[in-house]
Amino acid sequence: MIKKEQLQTLRLRYPPGTRIELVRMDDSAAPPVGTKGTVTGVDDIGDILVDWDNGSSLNVIPEIDLIRKILE
Repeated sequence: MIKKEQLQTLRLRYPPGTRIELVRMDDSAAPPVGTKGTVTGVDDIGDILVDWDNGSSLNVIPEIDLIRKILE
């Protein structure tokens, strides 16, 4: 269970429209490393919702997966 403060921090760090790049994802259906995407939000359990540029919409789990913010 994510704490309210942690959830707020994630939402401030990754507001909708934030561009990210995948560094690591522990999922067999993960987009390839280096795939870029746009954050659409952070859900109530702390997953980062992403529309990946390759068409995937697989969520990022901050405690498991690794992303980095990018400037474009």
